[in-house]
Parts: sequence; structure tokens; C-alpha cells
Amino acid sequence: MDIDVFVATNQAQWQRLDQLLGRTGSLRGAEADELVALYRRAATHLSVVRSTAPDPAVVARLSSLVARARAAVTGTQSPAWRDVTGFVVRRFPAALYRARHWWVSVSAVFLLGAVLLGAWVAANPAVQASIAAPEEIRQLTAPGGDFETYYSSEPAAQFAAGVWTNNAWVAAGALVLGVLIVPVVLIVAVNMVNVGVAGGLMAAAGRFDVFVGLITPHGLLELTAVFVAAGAGLRLGWTAIDPGYRTRSAALAQEGRAVAGLAIGLTGVLLVSGVIEAFVTPSGLPTWARIAIGAVAELAFLGYVFVLGRRAAAAGETGDLDREYAADTRPVAG
Repeated sequence: MDIDVFVATNQAQWQRLDQLLGRTGSLRGAEADELVALYRRAATHLSVVRSTAPDPAVVARLSSLVARARAAVTGTQSPAWRDVTGFVVRRFPAALYRARHWWVSVSAVFLLGAVLLGAWVAANPAVQASIAAPEEIRQLTAPGGDFETYYSSEPAAQFAAGVWTNNAWVAAGALVLGVLIVPVVLIVAVNMVNVGVAGGLMAAAGRFDVFVGLITPHGLLELTAVFVAAGAGLRLGWTAIDPGYRTRSAALAQEGRAVAGLAIGLTGVLLVSGVIEAFVTPSGLPTWARIAIGAVAELAFLGYVFVLGRRAAAAGETGDLDREYAADTRPVAG
């Protein structure tokens, strides 16, 4: 290919494209269509030059022209920090707020069930005997026993990482398996039994104050994260049953994307609770101070949900991906 002839033949189109790129903010409809057509031709010309006559000057000129045209046609990508900020400030709190009725209900059922179970265990020696041998119960509940030493059984950083990973898997399981409903109910039930039985055994040993002092600092935020995961998972399962005005596939796609965002956000929440469990719960701080730290973390989370989340939801945020990343959907009557 004669590069000089090729340049002379297409020079006018490149100049016209450059001219249109100089005033992209004021183009009419026909001119915008012309810009797109010229961009495609320039991209083809660049490919031809590179493969048949890679003249450095022509390649550099066309590469710059095509890059500018691509940015004008497709738009520039938002910086990564803007996506992260949008998730933290809008999508995650909105998804939490929209699922509030579900996870608040899960919280109420869990706490009521754990209290009733704990009271039943504490008041019935026969029930305690059916749970474990007396020696095992003493080993668990005695001063310096397994319940107390568990929180300092490993170096704090290693313990925090282990707790964080385990809780993140529990939360992710509740979210992902929510569409099946039954697995989420089992996850909540198992955790409720564990808390209720442990509390009942400690109360029977006269050490309920120790139980509260150890479980509350990290448990407030940790259990809330589990409740959120379970509630959002159940909400996803109910969407499969009753998608409302949307088609079932569209409803599951939208709510599923929001659930995926919740899984990411709850990982951060559980990291905070894991740090509290590893560094605050077993610390030498007075009980009131440890509980106060846990309460502050819990109140901060609830404020995040019911202030920032409510505001984002009122502005129309659903927790789904931004429009440019989500698939197009057909309009439906609401």
C-alpha cells in the first residue's frame, strides 16, 4: 500500500472528524451520527495502516484521533474512587434500608428464641445434662474455662482473621442461599441455638454477667450483620415467589445484584466486629467500657442504615448497579 496515496485519499475525513471533536458539546443529531461514522472509519484506517504500512507518524496521528473519538462516542469511565464512594454512600446503605423489615423481623425472632431457649436451659438441670456431661459443662462455664479463654486462644490478629473469614462465609451463605429460603432458616436457627444454650449454661452456673460482658462487645454488630444477611436472603427468596410487577427473571436479577453488593458491604462490617472480638472482648478493659465500644459500633451502623440509607432510598437508589453497568430492561407498568 502506498501510504502517501492512502493519506491523501482519507485526509479530508480525518480533518472533518477532528473538527467535529472540537465541538462535541454543541453537535446536532446529524453531526453526532457523522462523528460516529467517521470514528469507525478512522479506526478501520488505523488497523489497515498498522497491518500493511506501519508509518510511525501516521499511526501516531490516527491513534490519537481514534482515542479522542472513542472517548467522545462512548464517554469517559468514572474513576474507581467514584464507584467506591457511590457504593459506600448510596448503594450499600440503600440496600440495607430497603431490606430493613426483613432483617429487623429476623432479629426479633432470633432474640426472642435465644432468650426463651436460654431461660429453659438455665432452669432445667435435666436439659443441661442432655446437652453435655457435667464435667464438660464445668469446663465451659468455670472461671478461666473454655468460654472465657476462647477469645484469647490465639494471637489477636490471627483470631480476628479467623473470625472474620468464618462470619463472612456465614453471611455470604445466608445471602446466596436465600433464594432457597430453607437454608437461611437453618443458619439462623443454628446460631440462635448456640447463643441460647451458651447463655443458659452460663446463667445456670451463676456467670450470666460474664456471658453478657464477653458476647455483647462484638456480638451486637456481628449478629446484626448476620440478621441483615438472613433477612436480605429471605427477601430474595420471596422475590422468586412473588416478583410483583416485574417479570420473575428481571426481579431476581435486580435483587440478586443488590444482594451481591450487600455481601461485599457486610464483609467490611464483619471485619469491624472481628477486630472488636479479637482486640476488645478479651482485653483488660472494664466490662462497661468493652460494652460501650460495641454499643458505639452498633449505633454507628444503625445510623448509617436509617439516616444515610433512608436518604439514598428516598432519592430512588435501590442498591442495584448503576444504570450504565446493569442490563437494559423492558419498561413495565408499575
